[in-house]
Amino acid sequence: MRKLSMEELNRKSVAEFREAEKIPIIIVLDNIRSMHNVGSVFRTADAFLLEAVYLCGYTPQPPHRDIHKTALGATETVTWKHYTGTAEAIEDLKSAGYNIYAVEQVTESYKLNHIEVEGDEKIAVVFGNEVSGVDAEVIRSCNGCIEIPQLGMKHSLNISVAAGIVLWELVRTRI
Repeated sequence: MRKLSMEELNRKSVAEFREAEKIPIIIVLDNIRSMHNVGSVFRTADAFLLEAVYLCGYTPQPPHRDIHKTALGATETVTWKHYTGTAEAIEDLKSAGYNIYAVEQVTESYKLNHIEVEGDEKIAVVFGNEVSGVDAEVIRSCNGCIEIPQLGMKHSLNISVAAGIVLWELVRTRI
């Protein structure tokens, strides 16, 4: 066993990435504070060839060195858009035919390990503030909530970790 070389990884160029057909998933960041979390989400969106990242409210926007530090160039490949409020982003996504799910612990949430996604289903996934989570008004406007089953004492994950887990689960059946 050996590590693959950069050439063997067959990575896309920026131009190839922009032209590639994307998986129809949009990440919505609802008032995220940490630039490192934002950069990490961009990097995950690039890794999974996702459609876009929507930055809402006071979520930091590129260009910024602290976002670039964790994004490692993904802000140059992943399409992104800023909204002054998450409700406006949700409204646009609904009118474009997306099913919208907040990642939050609520009554009647869908456990992530029981989610079934159609191959061409357009999905938007909302990740909330590091302290207060997804805003209650935003939750009410979603089709539902996805919950990551957790077995330990802590019942929360860092947003970048949660995004990686949720997005992989939604992408893996499409590749």
